[in-house]
Amino acid sequence: MKDSANHPHYKPAHISCACGAKHNTFSTRGDFGVDICSNCHPFFTGKQKLMDTAGRIDRFNKKYEKAAADVAAAKKS
Repeated sequence: MKDSANHPHYKPAHISCACGAKHNTFSTRGDFGVDICSNCHPFFTGKQKLMDTAGRIDRFNKKYEKAAADVAAAKKS
């Protein structure tokens, strides 16, 4: 029989979030707390907002619209 010293022991763990949610799982660390979880993270709750900083999205679209137009014009020739 092989020695199990190379493998960590996973024990039940209770993860508590700052929002008050508690999750039960297994971990080598044991119990611990986190700042954000799937119950309060904006991506998972659908409250995520995209911020257009300094018009970067508009600049990107303008740049590649011109490139796409140039490609289309080259194909017509």
